[in-house]
Amino acid sequence: MSPTATALQTPPTLPPAFELTPDQRDILVAADRYAQAELYPLSRRMDDEEWWPAEAFAQLGPAGYLGITIPQAYGGAGLDLLSAGLVAQAMGRWNHAFALSWVAHDNLCTFNIYRHANEAQRRRFLPGLCNGSLLGALALTEPGAGSDALGSMRVSARRDGDHYVLNGSKIFITNGPVADVLLTYAKTAPELGTHGVSAFIVERNSPGFTVAQKLSKMGFRGSQTGELVFNNCRVPAENRLGAEHGGLGIVMSGLDFERATIAPICLGIAERALQLAIEHAKTRKQFGRPIAEFEMIQAKIADMYVWIETMRTFIYRVLAAADGASADEAGRGTIHALSAASVMYAAESMARVVSEAVQIHGGGGYIWESEVNRLFRATKLLEIGAGTTEIRKLIISRELLGSSMPQ
Repeated sequence: MSPTATALQTPPTLPPAFELTPDQRDILVAADRYAQAELYPLSRRMDDEEWWPAEAFAQLGPAGYLGITIPQAYGGAGLDLLSAGLVAQAMGRWNHAFALSWVAHDNLCTFNIYRHANEAQRRRFLPGLCNGSLLGALALTEPGAGSDALGSMRVSARRDGDHYVLNGSKIFITNGPVADVLLTYAKTAPELGTHGVSAFIVERNSPGFTVAQKLSKMGFRGSQTGELVFNNCRVPAENRLGAEHGGLGIVMSGLDFERATIAPICLGIAERALQLAIEHAKTRKQFGRPIAEFEMIQAKIADMYVWIETMRTFIYRVLAAADGASADEAGRGTIHALSAASVMYAAESMARVVSEAVQIHGGGGYIWESEVNRLFRATKLLEIGAGTTEIRKLIISRELLGSSMPQ
């Protein structure tokens, strides 16, 4: 049958609508209070100086905000993915740069290690990642491999006795300059293409591992991003995560959980932007009265509210659906499309909300030092990271079109 004659697959069915449980509401309220009290005061300096507050991060473990989805037996909180998303949302409201580093640690690194590690690896790495004595990162992107991260991967890993020897470089790695534990992907069988990738837990003190540079960014400036170099870097074979050449499945399933958990940062940023816009509209006077009395401003605030509420519903529903997805189900099918759709819609809606907030602030919103300007400079990354908007659209369309989609 020709591609044009192939019927579309049934669109994915969303889980039923729901409300947060009392426990989940308590988690959001508590995380919001913590983030406002402890993280918000750090946000200005983090942006001005690209400063990383290591002590503040270490305090998250004792406060109960690390290892959210990790069982208590390994030092985690033993909660679900939606609860983790609520923490990300709260942090995103008050310090989005810190929130991004938190997600890179708690989801991209820690959660992935838990899902794919053997028992010895879990016992060795998870307690430190959950108590804050270790900081985690995910090292996937390379200078020549962005959207085609696996197909164009050049970092190699060669078996040498009880070790693997890694060579190559990674770039745009969130937490890279400060991480103690890096979940790293490398080609162990280049001739197999994307099926020749393996995952490794690389420790910061591994011989041959260096941080080449810390990158300066337009937004999320306090969240440390860097280029990493592996020069005959020796990694014990016992640090390989999963089977040799088994990295493809780890990457693909991990990206779905990553996208579902990053989307709440967009929600938190948008919520804060609306709050700032309302406060400014009530206090800023033009033509003898507050600008909140003008219908144009009221219309903007109404639009922002609707965008935020639709974001919230979609994000929560996808988090709940992702939490019920097994490692075999993630990376394909309904949850693959839903997670891509969630972060795509969240990022685009957040960008609209923040843009309108800047417009309401007028000239003050264009000043670098203003908080709404800091939010505005952050928006573009969330349309690029964890797969660009264009890649997200490809994922959604291919899942909907199935075999009729050209490869």
